[in-house]
Amino acid sequence: MASSSQPRRHSQFRPCIDLHQGVVKQIVGGTLDLVNEDGQDKGPKENFVATHPPSFFANLYKSNGLTGGHIIKLGPNNDEAAQEALTSWKGGMQVGGGINEDNASEWLEYGAEKIIVTSYLFPSGKFDESRLKRISDKVGKDKLVVDISCRKRENGWIVAMNGWKTLTDMSVTAESIRLIEQYCSELLIHAADVEGLCQGIDEELVTKLGEWVNIPTTYAGGAKDISDLQLVDQLSNGKVDLTFGSSLDLFGGTGVSFAELVQIDKLAKELSRQ
Repeated sequence: MASSSQPRRHSQFRPCIDLHQGVVKQIVGGTLDLVNEDGQDKGPKENFVATHPPSFFANLYKSNGLTGGHIIKLGPNNDEAAQEALTSWKGGMQVGGGINEDNASEWLEYGAEKIIVTSYLFPSGKFDESRLKRISDKVGKDKLVVDISCRKRENGWIVAMNGWKTLTDMSVTAESIRLIEQYCSELLIHAADVEGLCQGIDEELVTKLGEWVNIPTTYAGGAKDISDLQLVDQLSNGKVDLTFGSSLDLFGGTGVSFAELVQIDKLAKELSRQ
């Protein structure tokens, strides 16, 4: 007798466009505001600085049917670049970085599929559920993504903000995720300790996310090889998607071929539909 069980979902590739000073870059996590011994700003540690404009990457993702990607504005002077990417693919990408309840609707009008919030939810480093509720009510739960950027500590992971430098009062647990999921339609998890290092994903975190999350979730941080997509699929039972950044040849990396990744992602999508 034929099995009536449904095919399980398989982890997929979620693309990204990270913007710094209006340019597409790949930056090592936690180095956004590095200073030297004299206290002078020396800027972030950059793995890659693009010569192509943001629209190039947005159009590339669009032409390959790579949905659900995110545009992250890392600091000031990125609004025009983000708008350029969104205009290139209306309704095709999410945007985050400096988003709050005052400007959220504006970014949706620019063409964002969804808006992403992080630091706004943590005034003075303390989680404010009322802010999350207000912005969710304003744009609609289906248009809201919460970015739970975090750092590993002895007893687990702590949500980090302000370029991943400031630790908040929230731990990443099944309970905190369940609370946040009430108000949004997706989660974006940046593992800041391994972001940009191309030394491997945080396997423990991905495993826990597979147990905890109940809505679409994307993990970013440390992916170094194309096999990491299969690893995330196994660890999370297909519940968590993966972003490749600095390891991708598209961003000057040597570990992952964008063309090959596109084909593997297509297969993952087909298997998820069977």
